[in-house]
Amino acid sequence: MARRRLPDEPNSKLAVWSRRLALFSVAATLIAIIIVRAGLIEVLPGIATLGGALAFAVLAILLALGSFITIWRLGLGGLGYSVTAIFIGAALLGYPAYLGYKAYTLPPIYDISTDVLDPPAFDAVRRLRSRATNPAQYAGLYAAEQQREAYPDVAPLELSVPAKQAYDHALAMVNKRRWLVLDAREPQPNRRDGRIEAVARTAIMGFRDDVVIRIRGVDESSRVDVRSSSRYGSHDLGSNASRITAFLESLELDIDAALEREERRRPAPKEKAPAPKSKQGAPQAKR
Repeated sequence: MARRRLPDEPNSKLAVWSRRLALFSVAATLIAIIIVRAGLIEVLPGIATLGGALAFAVLAILLALGSFITIWRLGLGGLGYSVTAIFIGAALLGYPAYLGYKAYTLPPIYDISTDVLDPPAFDAVRRLRSRATNPAQYAGLYAAEQQREAYPDVAPLELSVPAKQAYDHALAMVNKRRWLVLDAREPQPNRRDGRIEAVARTAIMGFRDDVVIRIRGVDESSRVDVRSSSRYGSHDLGSNASRITAFLESLELDIDAALEREERRRPAPKEKAPAPKSKQGAPQAKR
């Protein structure tokens, strides 16, 4: 006797569409990141594209939550679709939600400097900025006060090595971090400070932030100041301050390690041989 196959349980349309929108938001997010990092479009349209992708993720979560009601009341299928949509949407919105929290707790500034009274000036970077970007001039004392309250750890680095040695280590650190070097000038005693201008990029979207490093020599010691400024937006979400502190900490550790290696390579001082003692009963010299 042939078995009769029961018809499959119909799926909730809300559940089906929630998963479709969640998958679409993933694709749109990846496309937005790729085109912004590749420089195919300007930053602001790229941010708008990313915002639209995240809006679809929110809509997917709402549809998934609505599908739970229809699945429960009508006995429909598609629970797996709804759970998948919620998981994808939450994964996409988690990091932006964290950035939103930082935007709420941190001051709306985009230009951070270890020296707010005499900030290192941009030179080569000026040619890369336009009317659509933030100005290359330092934001001023009002931003400096906000910086001091929010980022008290941002301070110059004092080193016990000459300016040329500090410059060489700083340039090597910039290249190690794969920042794009725009200009590099060695310090010259009593003539000019050492300067390094470079472009750093954020981890995910690849937004370009401009960095200038100034090395000033004082006798056999040196001082390193760093300024980091975002090209777009009135809020850097703390990225510039964390970039400066991480760079200076790594630079200090690198120079300390180099000094320790140099100290180990130095030959140990030779001990002086003791003077020979005169033997008792030896004939004394005649006067």
